Amino acid sequence: MKFHLYVWRQKNAQDKGRLVHYETQDVSPNMSFLEMLDVVNEDLIKKGVDPIAFDQDCREGICGMCSLVINGIPHGPERGTTACELYMRRFKDGEKIYIEPWRAKAFPVIKDLVVDRSAFDRIIQAGGFISVNTGSAPEANNTLVPKQNAELAMDAAACIGCGACVAACKNASAMLFVAAKVSHLALLPQGQVERRKRVVDMVQQMDKEGFGNCTNQYECEAVCPKRISVKFIAKMNREYLSASIHPTSHHQPAPSKT
Repeated sequence: MKFHLYVWRQKNAQDKGRLVHYETQDVSPNMSFLEMLDVVNEDLIKKGVDPIAFDQDCREGICGMCSLVINGIPHGPERGTTACELYMRRFKDGEKIYIEPWRAKAFPVIKDLVVDRSAFDRIIQAGGFISVNTGSAPEANNTLVPKQNAELAMDAAACIGCGACVAACKNASAMLFVAAKVSHLALLPQGQVERRKRVVDMVQQMDKEGFGNCTNQYECEAVCPKRISVKFIAKMNREYLSASIHPTSHHQPAPSKT
C-alpha cells in the first residue's frame, strides 16, 4: 500500500511547527499505524533526516502513550481503539493521512507529535489515590462490594489517561479523565474516607492546569479508546456538589467552574 503522510514537525516548544509531506511505499495492510511510522523513520534515518518523534510504549492499547490525532480524530477513525491498535488496512491505498499531536494549552508540544501530559500526573497527585494505612492487604472477599458498584468502578478504572478526551474537546476539557478517576474510587469502600476531599482537590487542580469546561457535546466519549461514558461526569458533579455542601472540617472547597 502507498500513502501520502502529512506529519506535524516541530523542533521544540518554541518552534512554530508545520506539516511536512512524506510518501510511503510498500506498506503492509497488516502493519499497525505505529509500525508504519517506524518504517518511515527508518527511511528518514537512512537519508540523514531527523526521525519523527512520537510517544509509544506497550503497543497493546494499555499504556495510553500513542497520542496521535489522525485525520482530525484522536487515535484515528476506529472507535474504541488506540493508535497502536489501528491497522493500515483501515485506510485506502493512496490515501492522504494527516498526523498531528494533541492540541491543548495544558498539553504543550515537546517535539513533533510528543506533548507534555504531566498535567494529568499532577491531577492524580492531588487526590487520585487512597492514603489510608490499613496495614497488610486484607482478604479481598472480606470487603463486600455490590455487583453494580464493582462493575461501574471497573468501567471507570479502564481509563488509561491518554488524553484523547482533551484533544477532541473544543474546550480542551479534562472532565472525562477526572470523572473516571474520581468515580472509580468513590464507588469502592476503600475510597470513602477521602471521598469529599478527593473530588474537590482533583477538580481544583484540573482548573489550575488550564483545562477548559465541559459543554456536554460528548466528543470525549466518542473518541475514548476505552469507551468511558460521560455519565461519570454527571457523577463527579454530584460528588463535587455533595462535598461543597458538606465539606470536611479541614478542607473548604472553592467554587468550581464545572
